[in-house]
Amino acid sequence: MPSNAEAAEIFRSIADLLDVLGEKFKPEAYRRAARSIETLTEDLARVAARRELRTIPGVGEAIEEKLGEYLATGRVAYYERLKREVPPGIVELLRLPGLGPKTARRFWVELGVEGPAELEEAIAAGRLEGRVGFGPKKIAQVRAALGTARAAPAGSGGRPPIEEVYPIAERLVAALRAVPGVERAEAAGSFRRGRETVGDLDILATSEAPERVFDTFSALPDVREVRLRGTTKETVVLRHGLQVDLRVVEPAAFGAALQYFTGSKDHNVHLRSIARDRGLKVNEYGVFRGDERLAGRTEEEVYGALGLPYIPPELREDRGEIEAAAKGVVPRLVEAEDVREDLHVHLPPSATVAEAEALLDRARGRRLRFLGIVVAGTDLAGNAIQLSLAVERALRSGGGLRVGRVLEEVYGEAPDIHQGSPGAEYRIVRPRAGPLPPGREISGGGLPIGVVAHLGPGRDGSPERLAGWVAWARAQGAGVEVGPGPERLDSTAARLAREAGARLALPSGCGAGTDATTAAIALGFARRAGAGSADLATAPLGPSADRARSTARR
Repeated sequence: MPSNAEAAEIFRSIADLLDVLGEKFKPEAYRRAARSIETLTEDLARVAARRELRTIPGVGEAIEEKLGEYLATGRVAYYERLKREVPPGIVELLRLPGLGPKTARRFWVELGVEGPAELEEAIAAGRLEGRVGFGPKKIAQVRAALGTARAAPAGSGGRPPIEEVYPIAERLVAALRAVPGVERAEAAGSFRRGRETVGDLDILATSEAPERVFDTFSALPDVREVRLRGTTKETVVLRHGLQVDLRVVEPAAFGAALQYFTGSKDHNVHLRSIARDRGLKVNEYGVFRGDERLAGRTEEEVYGALGLPYIPPELREDRGEIEAAAKGVVPRLVEAEDVREDLHVHLPPSATVAEAEALLDRARGRRLRFLGIVVAGTDLAGNAIQLSLAVERALRSGGGLRVGRVLEEVYGEAPDIHQGSPGAEYRIVRPRAGPLPPGREISGGGLPIGVVAHLGPGRDGSPERLAGWVAWARAQGAGVEVGPGPERLDSTAARLAREAGARLALPSGCGAGTDATTAAIALGFARRAGAGSADLATAPLGPSADRARSTARR
């Protein structure tokens, strides 16, 4: 079945093959189209049915024709022809970390190399030595990339999901901040923009002693090998296979470097055109008029020097955010402190009173107003008692936190399955498969619906299914769950849901285990979707709720 993701990958591959074949301008046109398709909030087939493919940024007549062919047949003849023009081994070279299509072309054209094995032989024979652009460090980098590819498990590769990268990035940044003399350290790139997947991880730091920073960084347990080290940049490969580029910059340029290496490429290209129109130059070192640096210490300075307000990283995809900012219209995106109600938290079947109270303490620490708890498992007798004891103590302790019991209902495979504690105030509907049948009511004893969960691609990926459930959730006044993983909405789906008028249910991070990471990533997805605090779901007022609670949204 044709999909946006597959179409984007085909057009990205076309761009790479065109680069290998030496085309000058076409590759970037296909890459821009691929980026636009990848972040599209609607199924391509729906856009095509309205004859609006050309409204997608980067889609002109030629690409529109190829998109139509893909939607009709599942393939693109132009792509198949290009693959026949390039040796299969060159395509394998394109998958090597850090080796782009233009370098692969040089191996093919200048050395006659047509695959990884031949490239290894060329390196061993010294055929790269002395060639422009292939100094000892570059050759070592290519050799390391070949070794990484050999060691990688079959079928591995590609961009890892952000939930895998997040804890690693946090560890690395925390370790850098602890290095004496490091004033600031931040992750940049697609990670900072909150994208669902991450390529190479970019990290920036400020220090007067880069060598000390590099020595500490390369000695961290996560680091497998140092691939490259210069005076301001070190490239390492982690034990997980992820490549990390660490740059140490001067404080006066930190904001400019953070903006530049956060991207996206399209966003930065647009900013450079604005700078040129003003007689300025913008790069990773700052904003310049001639040799005079006008800004660079902070990102706010950089945008301000271009006549723009600060644009949050999650919006920097060149999808109209710069034009909006030029008009003074930059939305206030949702912040962690705006998440004051967590509608879907689980206690495990084995939870004790102490564990339940620890959960409530974390919720109070996050200054939550409301916490909706599902007691997991089907044997609820003991757990309901444990939860009741903890809830009663929480109610007596005050602190502004209200606790609600929640019924969770798995729908879609008869019979419907329920789990939750007695006296539930609302229910969470978890579709297991397929669309909501016309006229079919979901059970639940008349309880209002707080959240529709598990709508992600892991359940059926079709846009029609998602749109149907989102419309149903909106009609019920329910939120839709956002977050990482195959069973929650990613940023593209969250944008579709928000634009359709549904509220977004975000986790607070006060649960146990990886809940804090899940909450941070979900917040990033909501921000990429353009959500503000008014877009967040709140708990419905069930039979035992405090009817005096204000339903006004912040």
